Amino acid sequence: SITPKILDILKEKNVKATFFILNYGSSTESLVKREVAEGHSVGIHGYSHDYHQVYQSETAYMENLSKLREKIKASTGVDTVITRFPGGSSNTVSKFNPGIMTRLTKLVVDKGYRYFDWNVSSGDAGDVKTKEAVYQNVTKGLSKNRANVVLMHDFSGNTKTLNALADIIDYGKANGYTFDKITPATALSLIHISEP
Repeated sequence: SITPKILDILKEKNVKATFFILNYGSSTESLVKREVAEGHSVGIHGYSHDYHQVYQSETAYMENLSKLREKIKASTGVDTVITRFPGGSSNTVSKFNPGIMTRLTKLVVDKGYRYFDWNVSSGDAGDVKTKEAVYQNVTKGLSKNRANVVLMHDFSGNTKTLNALADIIDYGKANGYTFDKITPATALSLIHISEP
């Protein structure tokens, strides 16, 4: 897992981040606890990331959310209501169930959740292959005219993002950007960019 090294960099650079979490086992529960202990936000990505499973119905989606919410609360004591839809809120991956995203974006807010999308994509879960490309995607995507929500993934073996992270933080700090974690009080930035 690259997550411990990601956390080391964030600690060294004194930057707080937001981790949208998938289901985890006993071997990685300590990482979720560490994220909270070191002042990061933990949010719910989902118990499952299987699009056909999570987007089969509103009930299935809400169960996917609440199941992981309860697990995170049991692990860390944090009852998180921030979430990120698998594929984003404007995804096309749920098109096998027409209209479900329109219904879900309303439903999760009605149920007290706050969902977030991103407006800067590192491309690290797509076809980007190098740390240089991750760095370019993020630094070129930043704008002084808005809050920037940068999407990166800490899946195992994603060394391109791990190796670009410190340089991205240094670039941000050198160019007048500040870093902060998402909380329930963060303004909902409903900027829709679709990517798997």
